[in-house]
Amino acid sequence: MLSAFTACPGLFYTTPAQDGILSRIRIPGGILTSEQCCMIANIADNYGGGYIDVTNRANLQIREIKAAINIEVLQSLQELGLGSVNPAVDNIRNIMTSPTAGIDTQELIDTRPLVKAWDDYITAHSHFSGLSAKFSVCFDGGGKVAVKNCVNDITLAAELPNGDGKTHDVYFRLSVSRGEKGKPPQDTGILLRPKECIPVLAALADVYLQHTDPKLRRKPRLREIINGLGVEQYLQEVEQQFKVNHSDFDDKLFFSHSLLTAQKPEREKFYHLGIYPQRQTGLFYIGVVLPLGRLKSWQMRGLANLATKYGSCNLRLTPWQNVLITDIPQHKIAEVTQEITQLGLNISSTHINSALVACSGKRGCAASATETKDHALALAAYLENNITLDYPINIHFSGCVKSCAQHDPADITLIGVSLEVENKSLEGYQVYVSDGTLQKFGYQLYEYVTFTELPKLISRMLQIYQHQRLSLDESFREFVYRYGTSQLLQIFS
Repeated sequence: MLSAFTACPGLFYTTPAQDGILSRIRIPGGILTSEQCCMIANIADNYGGGYIDVTNRANLQIREIKAAINIEVLQSLQELGLGSVNPAVDNIRNIMTSPTAGIDTQELIDTRPLVKAWDDYITAHSHFSGLSAKFSVCFDGGGKVAVKNCVNDITLAAELPNGDGKTHDVYFRLSVSRGEKGKPPQDTGILLRPKECIPVLAALADVYLQHTDPKLRRKPRLREIINGLGVEQYLQEVEQQFKVNHSDFDDKLFFSHSLLTAQKPEREKFYHLGIYPQRQTGLFYIGVVLPLGRLKSWQMRGLANLATKYGSCNLRLTPWQNVLITDIPQHKIAEVTQEITQLGLNISSTHINSALVACSGKRGCAASATETKDHALALAAYLENNITLDYPINIHFSGCVKSCAQHDPADITLIGVSLEVENKSLEGYQVYVSDGTLQKFGYQLYEYVTFTELPKLISRMLQIYQHQRLSLDESFREFVYRYGTSQLLQIFS
């Protein structure tokens, strides 16, 4: 049976929203079968609003649920491998990894076995239900589709310390969330062998539980516990916990290694959209743009059919709210792309929808000041008619400062605000731009812009960027990096 409502939904932990009940399905690693997709589409039609949302953790959300989903349906989902077989831990955050794990031409190690091992471990240990529902773990295999800079409590990122390219020399660098809210996890200077990753994650979780009151309804984030103890003390306790539970390990656990030098973030690559070769000879994956991360149920069935007809019956969700179809033979690429177009979707990384993100807005969330999704779609339609993009632009609509839909800074961030004028509430936005320095939203340019004025302003900003950039390869963030806020205001006005 469904549990009482909770702030962090799962398959068995639903959450009330403005537009009905919200149910979230955890997809560890983001990989779905065609059969699973079709069943989820049926549930969206029979119980929800006839659509499915992909989240920034590669989960799936079914919204506008008006009546409880039948228990037999939930059991069928479990039988298909969806939703934890242990409902007590079903609402813990999804395990993140690269959507190209196992097929990435540049990855150092396939992280899918680690994702499964950690999911199995959580499932087998019911005491982990005491973890914060936001306790999040990410595995990065060192490929070209990187997820190590996504905001998570714990990140394990593959690297080759010796640089000799041998698989058995791959280690995972441990980073944990600490310091200010919203920052990517910070390097601990610790390297782990692959076989140590799950035991160390278990120790990290156990130490968290030792410092958390199980009676608290709102569990603290891992970052808060680490900030309170200090990272060195926390890691010492983790090492002690590891030794207690795993005395059979014959080597020293923690390897001394210097911290990485902070660098200006690398230019974002959109290898999750478009057509790219896999490490398997003759096979390709295709990244499909989902407008605002949303798929209508018939589109989901259509993609599932394509995966069955041309690929290996698999779809992969991305943390950027898009989807990959994998294992496509080269001679079938043209047919698949044509059928994707017939589904009303596209694969271009420079399409305005490729990096357009919006939270649920007023219709789905009481905290939102604006109808973000409606405004985002209206902006996309305006920009399509007024400008041709030739470089991906990440625009993020957030109805409030929580920034639920995207935790890292966007090229342009729009924070919803409401202004009372003559007893009328006017919806507008604060406008921020980012130069990649990982501030929460970037630099504020405008305190309040009505939505009526917003499309023309954004179009003008993008046109000026295209006219004044140093080269076709200069990204919007690099363009912003060359100017101060006052200069940007002058050139955008």
